[in-house]
Amino acid sequence: LTRVDEMHPGATDPQARLQVMDAQGISKQILYPNVLGFAGSFVMNIRDVPLRNFCVQAYNEHAAGMQRATAGRLLPQALLPIWDMELTVQEVIRCHEHYGLTGLVLTDSPELWKLPTLAESYWDPLWREAQERGLPINFHIGGGASIGNLWAGMDEPTAIAAMSSLADITNMRCLINLIFSGLLDRYPRLKFVSVASGMGWIPFLLELATYQIGQNCVTHLRLTPLEYFQRQIYASYWFETDVAYAVQRLGEDNIMFETDYPHSDTTFPNSRPLVEKRFKDIPPNETRKIVRDKGVALAHVSGEIE
Repeated sequence: LTRVDEMHPGATDPQARLQVMDAQGISKQILYPNVLGFAGSFVMNIRDVPLRNFCVQAYNEHAAGMQRATAGRLLPQALLPIWDMELTVQEVIRCHEHYGLTGLVLTDSPELWKLPTLAESYWDPLWREAQERGLPINFHIGGGASIGNLWAGMDEPTAIAAMSSLADITNMRCLINLIFSGLLDRYPRLKFVSVASGMGWIPFLLELATYQIGQNCVTHLRLTPLEYFQRQIYASYWFETDVAYAVQRLGEDNIMFETDYPHSDTTFPNSRPLVEKRFKDIPPNETRKIVRDKGVALAHVSGEIE
């Protein structure tokens, strides 16, 4: 595509999105921000703090309106004014109690904006509130630290493909920080989601972390990396073909299928056939968890789900 008007209307129109979902056999979708960046980081470019606060609140109000207008089939995740922790906690309460939003989006690299790292006590009020409310913390790829520079000479489509291939690096860094920081021991009921990151790399990274813990005599962690992952961390994927490998190494309780619609690498318009093909050797109960149940549980969705 070279023009905005060439996009499918489902990319921007909620009702058109529902038609796409119906055609693909999708009951509900969890949505993440684009206009303010994958973690809302673009709003940090606004120097006027009251205006910045307004932008976050306006985004969440619009998200809540979309959720209501689609009878809860579209589930946008809330952004937070992380530069003000008191206001952040207030926004969590507002978005959950008054708007019914089901999760929170956060950057994994607040230090880029001269805020404390996520392991520091500054964030404890947010972790406590989210844990008590059962709200997952979502880390979307590309919503944190830079993934570095590409070599010169690539045209635009090649550069986009290369950058998209590198984007998971940010969530690899995030996963390691979550495990080694001790944060998961301090908040053992708090759930985290690695969004649009894929899953094939996770068994390798957890095995590497386990090896390094042993080799370097790390003693303060209460669980193994795999145990932390299985207790508190989830990952969503869409393009990978070997589902059985991930289930064998990670279990079926912490991985979730996504369509990545409306990005250029989405499974649309073949989401349903793709699932049927790639899950043909996976038991139905495990398939149901990955394509439906785990997302339903994280979002606290009630009522019948097709």
